[in-house]
Parts: sequence; structure tokens; C-alpha cells
Amino acid sequence: QVQLVESGGGLVQPGGALRLSCATSGSIFSGYNMGWYRQAPGKERELVATLTFGGTRNYADSVKGRFTISRDNAKNTVYLQMNSLKPEDTAVYYCNANRGSMEYWGKGTLLTVSS
Repeated sequence: QVQLVESGGGLVQPGGALRLSCATSGSIFSGYNMGWYRQAPGKERELVATLTFGGTRNYADSVKGRFTISRDNAKNTVYLQMNSLKPEDTAVYYCNANRGSMEYWGKGTLLTVSS
């Protein structure tokens, strides 16, 4: 069964840092493009960062310079390192894997940035 399981969310103060992890079943990691999306209360889901299987990274303008997406192929895991967090980063963060017509989503992990 295909699974994406996010972890690492929580409560952090503005200016703080946190790393999200997305563990995947091995069958959907190799050859897949990976990404992080987020959905804030009352807003639509939006792209945060993507990392293609070939290694190309793409970031939303709002997180450039603060967030870094990476993957560990040996652990079938993708990460999102988040620094200099702001209250507007508060959202549920979702992991995405896609390859051609196939696409999978995790159930999300909540990040709250608040003092």
C-alpha cells in the first residue's frame, strides 16, 4: 500500500526553525518528484517547495531563502527544513509524490508559528 507519512510539525516561536519529514513507502520514492504543500485556515492549498527526481528545486516566493527541501534516497524520506519562521507560515503541511499520472498525498502535519 502506498503511504506518505509526515511528521515534525508543532508549535514554534517566530524566528524559530523546524524540520518536517515525509517517510514514503519505497515503491513511490524512486523516480518520483516530491513536494511540500501547505494549507492555512480559510485558504487554498499552495505549493511550498518541490524537488524533482533529477534534483531540481523550486520554491514559493514566500519561502525562498528560508526553507530548504531535500531527500534521502537511502531512507525514502523527503525533508523540509524551515528557518526564520513567521506566523504566516502557520498551516497544515502536506507531502506530495508524483510521477506522470500518478500522484499521492500524505495526511498532513500541523505547524503553528506563534509567540
